[in-house]
Amino acid sequence: MQVNYPDMQLRIVPVTPFRQNCSVLWNEKTHKAVIIDAGGDANVLLDFLKKNILEVEAILLTHGHLDHAGGVAALCRGLENTQETRPDVIGPNIHDQFLFQSIVEQARHFGLSDLENADVDRFTQDGESLNYLECTFRVVHVPGHTPGHVVFVDEKARFAFGGDVLFRGTIGRTDFAYGNSQQLIQGIKEKLLPLGDDIVIVPGHGGLTTLGAERASNPFLQR
Repeated sequence: MQVNYPDMQLRIVPVTPFRQNCSVLWNEKTHKAVIIDAGGDANVLLDFLKKNILEVEAILLTHGHLDHAGGVAALCRGLENTQETRPDVIGPNIHDQFLFQSIVEQARHFGLSDLENADVDRFTQDGESLNYLECTFRVVHVPGHTPGHVVFVDEKARFAFGGDVLFRGTIGRTDFAYGNSQQLIQGIKEKLLPLGDDIVIVPGHGGLTTLGAERASNPFLQR
């Protein structure tokens, strides 16, 4: 899937048996790239980067579930052979640290053996800004699906990389021991919806949506 991102290229590459939307965003002039949620299939991602002659500046992770972070270690190893500088690996809020260290265990429950625990260079805090590709990504902490889940918002381009917070017509799962549906809905209403109806949400799975569409028709947001 290829979508329009102002002044940039954005390609969504489904990875793992969960078909997680791994986003590759790059500047066509500099060939610098950022990857959001490198969940797995590192070889597929490396082939894509090689084909498009891209150098990865950073890997941004919305949360610590296996299908969003299980490919980070293998991807970083592969990039050691293709670029001089190792990409920054930027995590969500530190409350997801326990999930990054249990990816192998998570994967075992699904019969998967090719995903690895992930190490990040640093975790992020609500409201901070990340600057890559001449873009500014604001970190919005929206817990509930996981305790440390964040959304990366490019307010200038009107895009948000939402992980498993918000989907077309639904919200992220909260039926985990650490999940909290009330907290998730409150976070969406108080932190995301005020950003504006025109914000495009790139979710962790499925098709793109907008905050306006979800405000109007998502049953979880009508309560």
